[in-house]
Amino acid sequence: MRTTIQDLAAMKRRGERIPMLTAYDYTTARLVEAAGVRLILVGDSGGQWMLGHPTTVQVTLDEMVLLTRSVVRGTSEALVVGDLPFMSYGTPEQALTSAARLMQEGGCQAVKLEGGRAVAETVRRLTDFGAPVMGHLGYTPQSVNVLGNARAQGKAAGTARRLLDDALALEAAGAFAVVLELVPTDLAHAISTRLHVPTIGIGAGPGCDGQVQVLHDMLGLLEDFIPRHAQRFGNLAEATKTAVSDYIAAVREGTFPTTAHAGKIAPDELAAALADRP
Repeated sequence: MRTTIQDLAAMKRRGERIPMLTAYDYTTARLVEAAGVRLILVGDSGGQWMLGHPTTVQVTLDEMVLLTRSVVRGTSEALVVGDLPFMSYGTPEQALTSAARLMQEGGCQAVKLEGGRAVAETVRRLTDFGAPVMGHLGYTPQSVNVLGNARAQGKAAGTARRLLDDALALEAAGAFAVVLELVPTDLAHAISTRLHVPTIGIGAGPGCDGQVQVLHDMLGLLEDFIPRHAQRFGNLAEATKTAVSDYIAAVREGTFPTTAHAGKIAPDELAAALADRP
């Protein structure tokens, strides 16, 4: 049985921390769930790390449907949240159409969108129609062309107050959780204590109810990209290169494959097949 938004609410009430990870394909989704993660985000960051887009702005709804569908196929217990991509929820009506595609074709159980009070009515409409919504505040990557490179948001009293008001507006509109990205630690904690729904931090300190990381960052798959908010729990880039190098050497040296890696044919069957053949 899949994790539900009610399960997440209960975890907050119990003070139980919520681990969340991204996944973008069937194979890694299986591994993430098998390791125990019960909340998976199919982030539009998959457009960068899987499809090679320079930012999340270039990611399309068709691409998000494809990525989300593959993750859902690889899971049976995790609650899968699909990102609504840039400009796919400009109006409540457009958001309903986009969310319907992501949930019906992609198969996810909830959607995520960026923004505060400006999207509160959209959040309300989506939840009224049965689409659970996760909010996203602080640094919002889809606004990179406005905000510039990733940097902390809410460091001044005025912007901090706006973030709190945005979070409260999302909760009032029906959001079941709110991601806080690159928000100062003390502010993120203050928001978390004021909201009844869980907060999921990324670069927002330990005071949030849960944490989310991009799988590629956490596994060390991107050698030249180490964001400050991430911690490497593995070095799969190096392990992968070593394995590929070993494979290349084995092929060149003739130690792979061996006869054990292929099937066999009985000598008489082979002789019959080759009879009267040049």
